[in-house]
Amino acid sequence: MSEHYFSQNPQSKSSPKKWNYQLRGKVYTFESDYGVFSKNEVDFGSRLLIEAFKEPLITGDFLDLGCGYGPIGITLADCYNDRTMILTDINERAINLAQKNADYNNVVNTEFVQSDRFSNLTNRSFAAIVTNPPIRAGKKVVHQMFEDSKNALLKDGQLWVVIQKKQGAPSAKAKLNELFENVEVVQRDKGYFILKATND
Repeated sequence: MSEHYFSQNPQSKSSPKKWNYQLRGKVYTFESDYGVFSKNEVDFGSRLLIEAFKEPLITGDFLDLGCGYGPIGITLADCYNDRTMILTDINERAINLAQKNADYNNVVNTEFVQSDRFSNLTNRSFAAIVTNPPIRAGKKVVHQMFEDSKNALLKDGQLWVVIQKKQGAPSAKAKLNELFENVEVVQRDKGYFILKATND
């Protein structure tokens, strides 16, 4: 079976690459590697989600679901440093990189959990969940992530999703509309949609 960035233990040869990137007006240092989503720069979808996100009014922790090497979770943890940001990914290499990247950027209000979606996050609830979902894992997996996210959100908590139109944004929005009464398209740019679903 070919390896994907959502493999649990990537076997591809490690060859890390480090770069600086400006997000929300601040320069961050990130390191990524083979076997992890987006090796060479912060991908456009993640950048769009980072810039669009606004914190909910309720108190509670944040979750970066499928965090990869951590650009979304680390940047938002830095911006909202009175919150705890839990970063989770099935990919062991990704989690190790995310921890390293939090250290590079002196972001300490973070927690890292290697987990297949919510399998190691039982009995945890969140004020906000952000995700750039693993499209290549298939629609069934992505839609299950939405269902599990709804169950893990506090009342009035929010699920923020970035997804390309050609990679399933219309069906993703339809699925969110099944699960949530309040779904909005926050932003569209270059074929990417930022969707926000509120757990009323």
